[in-house]
Amino acid sequence: MAKSQQTYSKSEKEKKRLKKREDKRKKMEARKLAKEENGSKGIEFAYVDHNGHLTDTPPDPTKKVKIKAKHIEVSIPKTLEGDKEEVDYVRQGTVSFFDTSKGFGFIIDSENQEKYFTHVSGLIDEIAENNKVTFELEKGQRGMNAVKVTLVK
Repeated sequence: MAKSQQTYSKSEKEKKRLKKREDKRKKMEARKLAKEENGSKGIEFAYVDHNGHLTDTPPDPTKKVKIKAKHIEVSIPKTLEGDKEEVDYVRQGTVSFFDTSKGFGFIIDSENQEKYFTHVSGLIDEIAENNKVTFELEKGQRGMNAVKVTLVK
């Protein structure tokens, strides 16, 4: 006696697929019947009015705005001298922790209370805990690092 080539899981998948197809067909027929009963066809055409909204009525041609291609600019707008902001990269803060034997520490920025890592290689002056310092930020391996650290006199 020959064994069936289909396993149990294959036959179950096939049954689910056929059931899904039948359900889809029934839904489509139900939608057709509802459409015939109500008599509504829905929006046959969708128009975009002068404000960019979708409507079922054609837009008013008097509100149409003509734009010449030469007036369209695809670029970054030019900045004027008055629009430029002066950015001060030098920040002020307080040394919260510094280990001289290991050569690293942390500085708390006085502006936003963020903690930044600092290393001996980024120091200009000798620092200790609770010193007021100025520093600049530089991207490091694990975030922003304080470099060019100097004491405030």
